[in-house]
Amino acid sequence: MRFNKLDLNLLVALDAMLKERSISRAAERLHITQSAMSNALGRLREYFDDELLVQVGRRMELTPRAEALLDAVRDVLVRVDTTIAAQPQFVPAQSDREFKLLVSDFTLTVLMPHMLAQAYGQSRTVQFQLSPQVAEPQRALERAEADLLVIPAVYCSPDHPTEKLFSEDFRCVVWNKSRFASTDLTVDDYAAAGHVVVQPQNTTTLAFEGWFMQRHGIARRIEVTTFSFAAAANLVIGTDRIATVHTRLAQRAQRFLPIKLLMPPMPMPKMEQTMQWHKYRTKDPGLAWLRRLLHEAAEQMDAEQTSVLATSLPKSAASSKSATSAGTARR
Repeated sequence: MRFNKLDLNLLVALDAMLKERSISRAAERLHITQSAMSNALGRLREYFDDELLVQVGRRMELTPRAEALLDAVRDVLVRVDTTIAAQPQFVPAQSDREFKLLVSDFTLTVLMPHMLAQAYGQSRTVQFQLSPQVAEPQRALERAEADLLVIPAVYCSPDHPTEKLFSEDFRCVVWNKSRFASTDLTVDDYAAAGHVVVQPQNTTTLAFEGWFMQRHGIARRIEVTTFSFAAAANLVIGTDRIATVHTRLAQRAQRFLPIKLLMPPMPMPKMEQTMQWHKYRTKDPGLAWLRRLLHEAAEQMDAEQTSVLATSLPKSAASSKSATSAGTARR
């Protein structure tokens, strides 16, 4: 098929070459020979009157014209995929589709097990690729490198739709023999302490609690930096350091580690964890199924959290709560 004398099949080859910056890797990606890909590049160079890819040392680099085409070509192909190539319905039990999600290890730990269990109950053939967050994750959506992001609302792109999944607050984690374990934390204590902080891999974007601290001018003496939210609580043991951690992760860690959870000394807003997808894919039946699945998983996670908190209450607190409820009922 041609449009303005351009063979539209060449756009697929162009997209692969612009992404891979390699003729051989692009050929492998499209399952064609290297000579066929070279031929496609020759025809594209003739049409655009531009080299598009040039050899610089051992690497292929994009020309300015190619850089300008990169997102435009991807956008066209995403539109085609979501409006013409997309299936009219999605039957999980009959599908072998692979969904690509970008998630933090916080989401991987607390939410994904629920989602995968829900999905397993509906399909043994649907597949999931769970990858770490990247810099500018919305670009992964726009280039069709991810189907869905699960990220805090403050980091969502305004260009694509979102839905809230759940809220999360934070606790300060300390070793149960540290000098902070026997008292409430003050702002002065917090400022004077050494801290364990999380800096997610592959991005310079701060984690939510780091974003909050920076925005409100709260300086911390950072002594340990890790890429893992799930590991932060472990790293305070044997020290007087503090890790400011998602409550769900902190409570999980408290079951197994010699740590104590304290309220942050300054008011912190709840983190609104959301999912985001490409605006062209809102009506994608498979993605609609996945979004429903994530909502169900979040509800199950919250219900489990409520149950854990109820069973972990001291007996005296539980009795007091029962007595208060009974007194209210009599009134």
